[in-house]
Amino acid sequence: MTKLLVLEHSKSVRNNLRERLEFEGYVTQLVDSAAEAARAIERGQVDMLIVDDVASVPQGDTPFIVLSSVSTIDSAIASLRRGAVDYIPKPVDMNRLLGSIRGCVGGGGVQTPQHPPRKANKQRRMQASASIEPIVGQSDEIVHVRHLIDKVAPSQARVLITGENGTGKELVARWLHAKSSRAEAPFVEVNCAAIPSELIESELFGHERGAFTSAVKQRKGKFEQADGGTLFMDEVGDMSLSAQAKVLRALQERKISRVGSDSDIDVDVRVIAATNKNLREEIAKGNFREDLYHRLSVIVISVPPLRTRHTDIPMLANHFVTNICAEYNMPPKPIEAAAIEALTKMRWSGNIRELRNVIERLIILSGERITAEDIKMYV
Repeated sequence: MTKLLVLEHSKSVRNNLRERLEFEGYVTQLVDSAAEAARAIERGQVDMLIVDDVASVPQGDTPFIVLSSVSTIDSAIASLRRGAVDYIPKPVDMNRLLGSIRGCVGGGGVQTPQHPPRKANKQRRMQASASIEPIVGQSDEIVHVRHLIDKVAPSQARVLITGENGTGKELVARWLHAKSSRAEAPFVEVNCAAIPSELIESELFGHERGAFTSAVKQRKGKFEQADGGTLFMDEVGDMSLSAQAKVLRALQERKISRVGSDSDIDVDVRVIAATNKNLREEIAKGNFREDLYHRLSVIVISVPPLRTRHTDIPMLANHFVTNICAEYNMPPKPIEAAAIEALTKMRWSGNIRELRNVIERLIILSGERITAEDIKMYV
């Protein structure tokens, strides 16, 4: 876990930096003197130093960034000559600061877990990927989604996947896992909307025997089951506020406690969440915690509805015909161009899931080939 030492004479600035840096997953230590900073570095507890004055930098090899209230070319040059990784004038541009930190020592707890996941070699990642449905399409929207997956998967960043029902949010989550260094570890999913509010905490965190009436034996929750891997929390916007508070703690401290227990259990889990709700609206209504939203949405991937990517429908239709006919142990059934055109003109309120169901229905009910008349009759 990346450890940062902040040497800043302003208490308010120190606290603001700590809040943001710890939000990003870094361990931070605050000091207000060069002597304290030198002692911390001597103890070997620092990966990087953030200082408000280059003259306060202790001697040594620890990389450092200067945050200066003196925004001049001369002071910037002086800092860089002393060996600063970056020179950032105040008020601090946090995006620039975080970029400099990551460029030098990598991510915090978000990208460098306390218990690093087992490294999956390229061959094993390919084997894991082979069992997952491809994300089919060549529209700009879906090409962008695949690009984001490739970009984000190797990191340990938490991801919030948004989109309507049936757009393929779970598929995006599975690809994020398959292309990550956690590919060999478990991928555990939980549908937060399908579990009664009184049971969600037990489902996520487990319970001890006797914790409640039906708890006849100890049970591990989803967080423990996913240890070392990925936990996919689908329909996260449907969690109760009490469960949200416990999830927030789990993300902040990387610890959970089972229902009915006072003991903490360390967990190393990458959380990927998904929702079909507008969480900002839910926050305004008091239904969702804003602090949890910010924890979950380090990266946001929005999966487009099918109605905005009609050009992908021919490719999707043929993909589903091939797959479904293979499941039924029959040769792919031809689908006429007029039938494809008819499918393309439909609205698809149920998105990809609805299209797949329709193709399966047409394969079962149509004759030797799928025609436009079949579309009119059966869709």
